[in-house]
Amino acid sequence: MPNHDTYSGVAALSICEALLLALGDARILPESEIIGLLEDAAASHENASGPDIDPEMHRAVAALIRSLRKEVRSARRI
Repeated sequence: MPNHDTYSGVAALSICEALLLALGDARILPESEIIGLLEDAAASHENASGPDIDPEMHRAVAALIRSLRKEVRSARRI
């Protein structure tokens, strides 16, 4: 697989999204907790620093996580 890391990342993202939606559907976590979890994860990437840090990659990851937040909110409205 030439893009194994990319495929692994997409698979992990899909699994996490499904788990978060399932936790909300089962009323194990309220929407506010799920949104908070996603916000914390995004903030971690936005605030990443250090000599070996790729800021562009971390900004892109934070944006992707924030887009999940929107999906969680819209999924709850259906």
